[in-house]
Amino acid sequence: MKIHEFQAKELLKKYDVPIQDGIPIKNISEFDDAIAKLQSRGINQFVVKSQIHAGGRGKGKIYNPNNKEELILEGGVKFTTSVEKAKEYASKMLGNLLVTHQTGPEGRIVKTVFIAEGLDYKKELYLGILLDRSVSKNVIMASTEGGVEIEKVAEETPEKILKVWIDPAVGLQPYQARELSFGLQLNGTAFKNFIAFLMKLYKAYEETDASLLEINPLIITNDDRIVALDAKMNFDDNALYRHPEIAAYRDLDEEEPLEIEASKYNLNYIKLDGNVGCMVNGAGLAMATMDIIKLAGGEPANFLDVGGTANKETVANGFKIILSDPNVKAILINIFGGIVRCDRVAQGVIDAVKEINVTIPVVIRLEGTNAELAKEMLENSGLNFEVASSLKEAAYKVTSILSQKN
Repeated sequence: MKIHEFQAKELLKKYDVPIQDGIPIKNISEFDDAIAKLQSRGINQFVVKSQIHAGGRGKGKIYNPNNKEELILEGGVKFTTSVEKAKEYASKMLGNLLVTHQTGPEGRIVKTVFIAEGLDYKKELYLGILLDRSVSKNVIMASTEGGVEIEKVAEETPEKILKVWIDPAVGLQPYQARELSFGLQLNGTAFKNFIAFLMKLYKAYEETDASLLEINPLIITNDDRIVALDAKMNFDDNALYRHPEIAAYRDLDEEEPLEIEASKYNLNYIKLDGNVGCMVNGAGLAMATMDIIKLAGGEPANFLDVGGTANKETVANGFKIILSDPNVKAILINIFGGIVRCDRVAQGVIDAVKEINVTIPVVIRLEGTNAELAKEMLENSGLNFEVASSLKEAAYKVTSILSQKN
């Protein structure tokens, strides 16, 4: 689960992590009160930040959602020392469409704006914490190239990315924080403040069951304070039951509607850009299925894991989710009958197709217990199925069908 910048800063503040102060507003009528509160804290320069679940906001563009040709504002993050200008920026962001390199041309509607303090600083850094699955350890990444996309730094100047792996049995040690501080060429007060900042940040990452905590940029102010100017946090969905206060941050408006619908049926669904709908049981098998479709010349339209049961109800719900995507022109079902017998899966597919009237081509590959019986059932069902004996055959059948339709 992802959360907004202002929400991440609320969490980090609870762990005494130094953050850029600010107040979120959802309506321009809340602006004056927010500014008054900030001014009462001695803040007299402001940054107006649109809040969406995508990066590149500063370089994005604000458009009229009813007329995407009408450019309203250059940039979704604006600095000013003028209250009047800050209000103008906020009014132009709220309710309008922000398009960045991460949102794609469809963009996202800005429903919240973060009115934050403007800080003077002398250096931008990058700091991120995430799980390195290859070694089953958290890794802290830091770089002197703050304010730049870390992917770009990794591609062009990988030597500028410092990495420290944390043993989960002992946690982050002070010597590792000092190692990173030295690597970032910090000294004096900034050196000490970075170590304290990192220790608090790592504690926040661990105790909230975050899967990603990224500060970009992390700034060194003119008086050598270390402050999170931005904050991005993602969380392990499987651990949210332990953190109802974090689960409450979920913004359904920022999530793919079909993924929300799938979660209601306990289906693991991720929408992609292709035209071949995939229905599979097991995440590993789903990944392999998408790879084979690509190798066969096709483009998967989704990742859909129906889990271990794959009965009539789950298959029917899977069909409904897949068919809700207008880009889907054919469906490939790839089920391994280990927990559930293949003949039961086949009956579930037959019943589901009859119930919801699937009109696009369906290619099915079932392997495992009673696979031959299942194949006979599908072929004798009177329905327009293409049955394959292997995953490779299934992938080539579905791409062949699509090429014939085109």
